[in-house]
Amino acid sequence: MKRETRRSIKELAYYGSIGLSVALSIFIGLAIVVYLDRKVFNTTPWFTLIFLGLGIAAGYRNIGLAIKKSRKL
Repeated sequence: MKRETRRSIKELAYYGSIGLSVALSIFIGLAIVVYLDRKVFNTTPWFTLIFLGLGIAAGYRNIGLAIKKSRKL
């Protein structure tokens, strides 16, 4: 396999994983906070809303880091 083809495959795999990373950062954080909000602190929906916003921000941060990394390549 040519060197350029290998590099293209690695880049495609990396960019394909970005979507999964964003979705997981949002949904895992949301699941934890919904549990804490309902069972531990009983403050529905405030912690859920706050941490959902933080999860979305973390997802966008991952996208920004991926863009920064791609510019270095």
